[in-house]
Amino acid sequence: MLSNDILRRVRYALDLSDSKMVEIFGISGEPVTRSQVSSWLAREDEPGFAVCRDSSFVSFLDGLITDRRGEGGNHPPEPIKHLTNNMVFKKLRIALNLKTGDILQMMELAGYTLGKHELSSFFRRSGHKHYRECTDQTLRKFLKGMQIKFRPSMEN
Repeated sequence: MLSNDILRRVRYALDLSDSKMVEIFGISGEPVTRSQVSSWLAREDEPGFAVCRDSSFVSFLDGLITDRRGEGGNHPPEPIKHLTNNMVFKKLRIALNLKTGDILQMMELAGYTLGKHELSSFFRRSGHKHYRECTDQTLRKFLKGMQIKFRPSMEN
């Protein structure tokens, strides 16, 4: 999935304003402007669209974790060269302080059945024998469930 799509969905699900988005980026040490955020939130076919690089999106996710959970210690997160769906899923789980049951419930809200062991395989290290890649469809369903859980009044 494109970082822009995920950024747009997370913003909508958590009902974040432009100024809050700028603040979240700033928490992780990446100063951005409102116009940059607006260009990342625009759709591909809209004028002013700009691709949100993985490094910028990681800054947003790390800032979201710090914003929601507070400072996590003295060591900064590892720099990430290429962002995967598994990393996005894991960072959102951490930021929102979600337990396995919470995630499974959100997936069910989105009409997607997932087993406990299947879910845990997404959060393992990539070299682990039980590691499994998170597909775009699975991440989309998680984001949809997140939207239903955090913005239930917006659902039909």
